[in-house]
Amino acid sequence: LLQSFNSSDPAVKEQAIAEIEERLREEERSKEEESKTTVNRTVINTQASGREFSLSAGAVYGFLAMLEKDAKERAERRKRNEQLANALKEKGNDAFRKGDYVGAMERYTEGLEKLKDKQELYTNRAQAYLKMQEYEKAIGDCEWALKCNIKCIKAYFLMGKAHLALKHYSESRQCYEKILQIDPQKEGLFKDCMNEVNMEEARMKDEECAMRDVQSGKLTALSVKELLQRLGRPEQNIPYYTGGIQLLTGVVRDRTEQTLFRTNNGFSILKDNETLRRGFCAERKDAAEVDLCVALLLLWQAVCAGNEENQRLLLTHPDVNAQLPRLLSSKVLEIQKESLALISLYTENEKGRRLLVRHQDLTRWLQILMALVGSSDARASSAMNILTDLVQEERFKAQCRVLLSTGVLPLFAQLLISVKQVNQAALARCIGIMGSLCADPVIRAQMAACRECWQACLKFMDECSDVSAPKYQECLVAALGLMMNLLLESNVIIQEFAMDISGQCMCLLGEKDGRIVTRAIGVLSRVLPASSSAVDEAVKGGVVKKMIRFLKAGGEITSNYALKTLSVCTRSNQQAQEDLVKSDKKFRVLLKLLESENEMIVGNAAFCLGQCLAVPGAATSLMDSNVVMLLLKHAGGDATKTSVQENAAIALGKLCIAEPRY
Repeated sequence: LLQSFNSSDPAVKEQAIAEIEERLREEERSKEEESKTTVNRTVINTQASGREFSLSAGAVYGFLAMLEKDAKERAERRKRNEQLANALKEKGNDAFRKGDYVGAMERYTEGLEKLKDKQELYTNRAQAYLKMQEYEKAIGDCEWALKCNIKCIKAYFLMGKAHLALKHYSESRQCYEKILQIDPQKEGLFKDCMNEVNMEEARMKDEECAMRDVQSGKLTALSVKELLQRLGRPEQNIPYYTGGIQLLTGVVRDRTEQTLFRTNNGFSILKDNETLRRGFCAERKDAAEVDLCVALLLLWQAVCAGNEENQRLLLTHPDVNAQLPRLLSSKVLEIQKESLALISLYTENEKGRRLLVRHQDLTRWLQILMALVGSSDARASSAMNILTDLVQEERFKAQCRVLLSTGVLPLFAQLLISVKQVNQAALARCIGIMGSLCADPVIRAQMAACRECWQACLKFMDECSDVSAPKYQECLVAALGLMMNLLLESNVIIQEFAMDISGQCMCLLGEKDGRIVTRAIGVLSRVLPASSSAVDEAVKGGVVKKMIRFLKAGGEITSNYALKTLSVCTRSNQQAQEDLVKSDKKFRVLLKLLESENEMIVGNAAFCLGQCLAVPGAATSLMDSNVVMLLLKHAGGDATKTSVQENAAIALGKLCIAEPRY
């Protein structure tokens, strides 16, 4: 109304005055209706007001001025209240951090009295209610928060937690699904939350089933409870406890026994029994303590196999959590073997891996497990299986950064140098795992800058080139893949070793294994740009002729690498340009590649062609070909990549300069 009244258009202004008058009449009618009195359904005052309103411009201005003043007062009052509410919120947050949840709730409530539509106060108070186990109140506050902001992810998250605590599994899942709908980037949080709901629902069903078995007198169910009671007897000798644990392991065969172990406080046997705890945690174990430790590891495998809730409880046990890295690096073969078997239960599925990376400090695990490559038995394979699974987790990669330079890389270099003394099958997998870790930019940069690592790679290649056994070939394939990943980096160390690396790869081009040849060409394509001296040596070694031979043989991946290698060589080396003209008569190979559907191949083929047209007679040899149409097609827009268009256009320009008839 204010905007319309201030309009420069007389018609709009008149309409605004008319609407103001109508609103005032409506208010007058409303007051009169309220003042009517009825007795025995008879209206006493039946005469409607006959007053007519005729507002002057001054009256309208006065009315609008009052509106504006009221709006300003409201805004100032809200600003003051918001400042008070924020101050109370901070006091509540401070109390929450200190564990004073009642005090936090009271401060948030006082804040809401100042400002009733502040979403953060509702969600913060809901969080306090959750800690106080006031789940219904938490849900109520989340609903109010959503009235303030329908897309409040925190409200849905806390509401899901509250419903889960009340065993409302379906409602909890719906809350978490809403989070994913609002923000698809929260998929990780969504998976964790849904996993928690599924685990809790499965736990409750298992416990109900186990209780029925106990009530029905099932023998194995009663045996679990009785054996745990016997293990709880204090001050017995270690063989007594070892025997009891072995008997208990034999009884636990399915989810019912696993659940009864949990509900009868089976995971507290270490905490409650000092003899057991001392034997399990001993740094140097005697024979009896070794037997006890192995028995415990076998028991935990039995109670945790396929049971996520038991896996979680075991990992969160303080003694087990602290001892796992020590058990993995134990010098006792049986302890190490059963520790690996226990960890494998976690790493073989995504949910178990998430538990492991959330509850365990894995900074030393890469180094501990990598050391087992030197084992000649199944421990090496088990360790590599675990690492292969763990490298899928981003949190594990982040933890690997901590000791990479000081612990992992020196050990890795030593393993490469000792290729003939270690388990070659495990070493090949270990190298592949390091290659996978290179997907992390921080890890890749550290490895690429490690002089010791490059020296070991070169010595390793030299050792493997003398042996044709398949196990060494697998190691070599993996090492070349790792080097390709590392060569995505650029640094002075790579420049220093470029000539040696390219020399080793040139020697591998005659290998019968196509995987080795392809990856050797891939390494060449990435290492040659680091050193002009390396390019000169490779050209002298006949690299151009060899690349043309591989291009004639076909194979898209190999062709990609071979063309990239030719591009690097012809860009700066005149001998390479001349060698290409001699090796590829009338550019038949390059012309065929210009017709490829792979734009990477087309772009590099056009680049190589353009570089070689300066060689006398090169352009003339193309007179009977369709080169002009091919280059026009790519330069004129058929190619989607700008670099491909540019390479084709430059080659076309050089062609016209070299041979005016074009």
